[in-house]
Amino acid sequence: MNLNILKHAVDYGILCFLAILSIISFAIFLERTFYYKKARNLTFNTKEDLEIELTKYLTFLGSIASNAPYIGLLGTVLSIMITFERMSYSHISVPKITDSLALALKSTAAGIVVAVMSMFFYNILLRKVEIILKQHKNEKI
Repeated sequence: MNLNILKHAVDYGILCFLAILSIISFAIFLERTFYYKKARNLTFNTKEDLEIELTKYLTFLGSIASNAPYIGLLGTVLSIMITFERMSYSHISVPKITDSLALALKSTAAGIVVAVMSMFFYNILLRKVEIILKQHKNEKI
């Protein structure tokens, strides 16, 4: 197995994927925020229809929040595998080993950042959904 291909897959593939997930999370947050402002003036046949429209994309946002750390951890595991593989092929100095292991942790850090951001957005949007549903509780929808 070519270690450079795997290293680039980790550096570019996983980190780019996490970056894309963070952009998607932010886009969902913006879209839902603007929709909630507009939804207060829309009419729905039933309360269930309102709830379905309000919670659209929230499951996806929650999935990003719960899975981003695992994607980052995958990058870390692959990077550590690369480091150990390189150690087995040649004599490598301790500073290079520690440098490689430190770089391996960047995937996990990125995954945690994406997860925290997505969970923050998810909780804000969920609270807005609760407020809108309570406001429409006694009103004709």
